[in-house]
Amino acid sequence: MGCEKKDSKHGGCHKSNCICEVVRFIQRVQNTSPEVDCVECDTDCFMAPLGSLVSPVRGRVNTRVFSLLTGNGDYFKAVFRGGNKHKPYPKMTKEETMGNHNPSSYHHTSCVSVFFRVQTVFDSCCATIQVLQPLYNGKPFDITTDGKICFEKICKVNGFGPTNTCLTVDLNCFCGVQCIDDVFIDFCDEA
Repeated sequence: MGCEKKDSKHGGCHKSNCICEVVRFIQRVQNTSPEVDCVECDTDCFMAPLGSLVSPVRGRVNTRVFSLLTGNGDYFKAVFRGGNKHKPYPKMTKEETMGNHNPSSYHHTSCVSVFFRVQTVFDSCCATIQVLQPLYNGKPFDITTDGKICFEKICKVNGFGPTNTCLTVDLNCFCGVQCIDDVFIDFCDEA
C-alpha cells in the first residue's frame, strides 16, 4: 500500500511518490557530493553530502543506510545470505564443547535484516536494494526474538555489513523511509 495524501484540488486521495523521491535522493547523494545544507533534523534523508547524517563523519563513506516502513508502520524485512561469514568464531569453553552445542549453530545469527542500501532506482519508482547485515561491535547480530523483529535489539545495532542479497521493490508500496546512518561498507572484502 502506498502513501496517500489529500488532493485539495480534486477533493480525493492520490498516491504520492515521496518514498521514491527519498530513495532516488539517497542514490544521488551516494554518487555525488553536493554542498552541505543546514537541517534541523539530524536523520533527515535529504541531508547532503554523504557523511553528514546523524553526526559529521571524518573519512570515507559510501552508503546511506535506511529502513522502509509498511502501511501499518512495521519494518519491511528481508532474508539475506552471504553475510559476515568470514569472521572467525571465538573458541568454545570446555563445557560448551562437551554439551549439546554444535559449533556451527553456536554462533548462529538470524539471516533477517531491516537495513538496506539503494543500488538503483528505475521505471515507475522501482528500486534494487541491497540487504545489509546488522552488526553489534563488529559481529553479526540477530535482531529477532522468537522469529519476530525485536525493537530493543534494533536499537543496539551499531554497524552494518555487506551481503550478496539484493531485491527489487516497488517503492509505492511503502509509507515510510527512515535513514539510519552514513557509513563505509567494504563490498570487496572477501573471506
